[in-house]
Amino acid sequence: MHPRLLKTFLAVARTRNVTRAAAEVNLAQSSVSDQIQALETELGASLFTRSRQGLGLTPAGEALKPYAEELLALADEARAALDATGSETAGSLSIGALETIASARLAGWLADFQAVHPGIDIKLKIAGSGELLRRLGDGEIDVAFCFDRPGAGEPGARFARRVVAAEPLVLIAPPGENRTEVDLAELAEKRFVATETGCVYRVMVDRAFAEAGLGGPKLAVEAGSIDAIAGLVAAGAGLGVVPRLAVVAALHRGEVAELAWPGPVRSAELVMIWRRRRVQPPALKALLAAIGENFEPVRSAGARPRHAASFPS
Repeated sequence: MHPRLLKTFLAVARTRNVTRAAAEVNLAQSSVSDQIQALETELGASLFTRSRQGLGLTPAGEALKPYAEELLALADEARAALDATGSETAGSLSIGALETIASARLAGWLADFQAVHPGIDIKLKIAGSGELLRRLGDGEIDVAFCFDRPGAGEPGARFARRVVAAEPLVLIAPPGENRTEVDLAELAEKRFVATETGCVYRVMVDRAFAEAGLGGPKLAVEAGSIDAIAGLVAAGAGLGVVPRLAVVAALHRGEVAELAWPGPVRSAELVMIWRRRRVQPPALKALLAAIGENFEPVRSAGARPRHAASFPS
């Protein structure tokens, strides 16, 4: 079973659609169909059934799926082990992050990291939290930076997780509303701009309201990004509760005002998550060894990494 066929099989199993799978693995639809047919011929079993909901796995497909995932993971580890025999400061590193984190926290840190490790080719990919975890599990990225979802717990046996910063949540209002005190009863009557239900930012807002004893925010608008929230708040659509790093520039420019949140002060944990493997690629090992709390480097330039052994593999 060639890894290429297994990767295509898993893409179809995940998307339940040949067209979406083809886009995911960068192949023509006909090539995806040909690869699935070749795999079925090799195994002597049908792997998919068709229904109104799309392509579903047969019992044979369900049996193959965990082995396909393990085989691809082993192939990835084999490549990492071979890479480890060469230069420890070369290779490629694919990093996924929320847009807010990438622009406000990662950009400067990665520039410093690459200055110390010029042989590492860095790719930065922007996506939402759910998509980042999917890409991480599928091996499309090496490490993800996102906000921890409150109450989500550990990310699972396949992943290692480390908190790298705690970002305070702030209450923002249209410019000119700089007040030192806002009581909970007043907030309960205000309208808010927030992301949609299920988004990690929305979970933060709902939890902040719950811990302050409020039933939940009255929504004026649901917006798809923190930048959109800041813009809508600046235009007077309502108030917002967001990580401060996401709006620090807007605060400095006077586009929005920061109000004191009257309930318990909340912060959002910024975490990095990576897959546990027997052998980590040298580039990823260098990143894990270099990053410290609040994105401070764990080592100084020219020094050996400190605490490198503390990161689980």
